[in-house]
Amino acid sequence: MIKIVALTAFALVAFAFNSILCRMALRTGEIDPASFTVIRLVSGALALSIIIYLFNRKAGFGALGNWYSAFFLFTYAICFSLAYIGLTAGTGALILFGFVQVAMIGVSIIRGERPSLLEWIGLIVAVAGLVYLVLPGLSAPPLVSAVLMSAAGIAWGFYTLRGKGSSDPLAETGGNFLRSVPMVLMATVPFISQVHLSARGVVVAAISGGVTSGIGYTVWYAALRHHTPSRAAALQLSVPIIAAGIGVALLSESFDTRSYVAAAMIIGGIGMTIAGR
Repeated sequence: MIKIVALTAFALVAFAFNSILCRMALRTGEIDPASFTVIRLVSGALALSIIIYLFNRKAGFGALGNWYSAFFLFTYAICFSLAYIGLTAGTGALILFGFVQVAMIGVSIIRGERPSLLEWIGLIVAVAGLVYLVLPGLSAPPLVSAVLMSAAGIAWGFYTLRGKGSSDPLAETGGNFLRSVPMVLMATVPFISQVHLSARGVVVAAISGGVTSGIGYTVWYAALRHHTPSRAAALQLSVPIIAAGIGVALLSESFDTRSYVAAAMIIGGIGMTIAGR
């Protein structure tokens, strides 16, 4: 039990620090979003390749991961970086994990699950909270950034669902990162003219890739085997709170009234949906 709690806690804190590290690097112009994404995925692939070589040599690299999961990982990563140009760490995490849950619940419905009345009410409240958060207004986040983070959330939701049955979390995560590298290299070609790097930006991106992404996602895949889909969804609701708290402490960011109300609606609504199950 202690091991499961430790794995889960590490993964959730790693998720929160992905938002913090990305926002930290981009808000001061230390690095551009495309370069951040490339370094993040490449460093994640390198770190996991070394770990696999040292501890799991029997896994053939050619057979690791799969292209569908790699695509969702790549889509999440590129949209995530581009979105954080205009979002605070807490708001970005709130939109991200709000849509993660909407995607996961939506897939369950498509697969034939019949939600109860409480589940439907909760889902409607959560979606209303997301809509309220991005409605035009003085305190609304930039629409383009919000849409990009929504896409990142949906992609991460699919990636999480695909990882639920993972038999070898380390090998599969490493393979997914390796397969995502050619995708991100091709996708960033149009942004070559906008490349700008600093030593600090490169280091932050590398930490995000090797530690909070590569190792963090591997730990999350391992933890998923011990959680039901509903519990996994509920646990991820803590990430925006962790990210917002760290953002206030380290980045001097703040949550306004709109964000508090939207957070209450999103987290409360998804909580109702999970309780309804």
